[in-house]
Amino acid sequence: MALKRGLSGVNRIRGSSGGSRSVLVLLIFFCVFAPLVFFVGRGVYIDSSNGNDYSNASVKQNLDWRERLAMQSVRSLFSKEVLDVIAASTADLGPLSLDSFKKKNLSASWREVGVDTSFRHSENQTTQDVKSNILNEKRDKTSKDGSHQKVETPAKIHRRQLRERRREMRANELVQHNDDTILKLENAAIERSKSVDSAVLGKYSIWRRENENDNSDSNIRLMRDQVIMARVYTGLAKLKNKNDLLQELQARLKDSQRVLAESTSDADLPRSAHEKLRAMGQVLAKAKMQLYDCKLVTGKLRAMLQTADEQVRSLKKQSTFLAQLAAKTIPNPIHCLSMRLTIDYYLLSPEKRKFPRSENLENPNLYHYALFSDNVLAASVVVNSTIMNAKDPSKHVFHLVTDKLNFGAMNMWFLLNPPGKATIHVENVDEFKWLNSSYCPVLRQLESAAMREYYFKADHPTSGSSNLKYRNPKYLSMLNHLRFYLPEVYPKLNKILFLDDDIIVQKDLTPLWEVNLNGKVNGAVETCGESFHRFDKYLNFSNPHIARNFNPNACGWAYGMNMFDLKEWKKRDITGIYHKWQNMNENRTLWKLGTLPPGLITFYGLTHPLNKSWHVLGLGYNPSIDRKDIENAAVVHYNGNMKPWLELAMSKYRPYWTKYIKFDHPYLRRCNLHE
Repeated sequence: MALKRGLSGVNRIRGSSGGSRSVLVLLIFFCVFAPLVFFVGRGVYIDSSNGNDYSNASVKQNLDWRERLAMQSVRSLFSKEVLDVIAASTADLGPLSLDSFKKKNLSASWREVGVDTSFRHSENQTTQDVKSNILNEKRDKTSKDGSHQKVETPAKIHRRQLRERRREMRANELVQHNDDTILKLENAAIERSKSVDSAVLGKYSIWRRENENDNSDSNIRLMRDQVIMARVYTGLAKLKNKNDLLQELQARLKDSQRVLAESTSDADLPRSAHEKLRAMGQVLAKAKMQLYDCKLVTGKLRAMLQTADEQVRSLKKQSTFLAQLAAKTIPNPIHCLSMRLTIDYYLLSPEKRKFPRSENLENPNLYHYALFSDNVLAASVVVNSTIMNAKDPSKHVFHLVTDKLNFGAMNMWFLLNPPGKATIHVENVDEFKWLNSSYCPVLRQLESAAMREYYFKADHPTSGSSNLKYRNPKYLSMLNHLRFYLPEVYPKLNKILFLDDDIIVQKDLTPLWEVNLNGKVNGAVETCGESFHRFDKYLNFSNPHIARNFNPNACGWAYGMNMFDLKEWKKRDITGIYHKWQNMNENRTLWKLGTLPPGLITFYGLTHPLNKSWHVLGLGYNPSIDRKDIENAAVVHYNGNMKPWLELAMSKYRPYWTKYIKFDHPYLRRCNLHE
């Protein structure tokens, strides 16, 4: 009732005096509306300060409920005119208004920065009309929702920074992982390139400097691509009877082929090459407009690809044949040397054909070497290199065995060029009467019709490139198989060092006679790597005889420099073991031809591994051997097709061999033998 009397008093004052109207408004505001604003605002603040565990939707709902309750109380207390005055007065409050508090979301920020800071950073925004809020409550609610702006707290900013750091760290880890992967792939590629057979690799290498630039010789490649497409469109032009276009394509095709035949790089191209490229491009564009059909072009390219594949196979087979042919032929100068020496030998009287110090041949206290060869020059290098690096050459004895064609030449060479104080003796394998087909399985097999057909019939069904390696005359020669009969050839010796004729000696070999073989027969350097040169590479483990008796992962070893204990050989009947397995392999079902596979079988479990520095292999096929390994080796072996006396020898390895040859020798000069 007191409040109503106050309102009636206000009306009387308003009616009586307009000058006191503003004073009355201020009085009403500070007495009634200001406390109401304080309590409503405090309610919003308390809800927001205590509502950290609630969602934004619940806070918004509580805020709307309080505002509606406040507005209902105001409408019940004041008349329309008083509300208009209050709305007009509160519109000028600026940042002190309730709407300003809502828009700046200060209720949530007071806890962190304080009221003073909020006032300092707030903008001067006017409140909306209270009357419009009362008349349209839904629109007021929509405007309130749109006016809220989220202010990120330091905790949110910190979390966002942490997420960004984690993303950066993850990105860096992925980049580092990618770099490590690329480095591993590059290292693996380098290791694989080292194991590539140079016979397959040829003179091309992806690591050569001219192959580093992907854009090198781009014009040559473009012209080759144009030639391919011109061939495609030529076939289509014939198919669709486009004679004019066909003639134009053929003319441009001949020009491009002529340029490509004379050029291998952009530097070799003539000045007119760019004009030819442009002209060919215009013709191909014209042909594409008239002839292009996806299905026909695809079919033509597929046919060309198949034809090219067949040509590559044919050329590969031809290349393999020529490589094997070059490897097994004797160069003309060496053949000339052998012929001249043979003629001069048989012109000598029998008294002059004898070597001195023949009493040393059966002395077991000396260092004996076995060398079986039909190459005079190669045998001379082996003997010379051994003597030049020996501490006491007088204690070294060389037992040479050759065939009847080279017997005279071999004798004549060492009669003219005796190896210092060392002892040498040359024998003819054809004079070993005990070595016949009734005793030796290999000789018996070589006399069979099947073996002759395999070697000499050109249209043999198995005469593919894979078998060309084994169609070498050395597999027909008993000189290659004589290594399995050492006790028969040298019955009075206890130990002997077997040497191939494609090796050179760089150190004194006498310490090999002091190596304890621990009851084994053969002392050799093992050649197995991770999966290379193990038994399964040489033997047919699908055969039950091989599978039952041998381990496919057993380590292989190398012929070329082998220390044989002839006493243990006889005790274990090594020759008998060899005969047994050679008889079982008459049809070549256990292994292919050669002496290493039967050697692995015969000396299985009877081989003592020597230090790898005694024998370094691969100079006849591997271009990636470390130079330090070569220089530190006692024996260097040119196993492979690229023998040092052939023109296809690798030039960087040849000097190790040629330094033991005196090229000013009269016989060598007459046969044009030079470095």
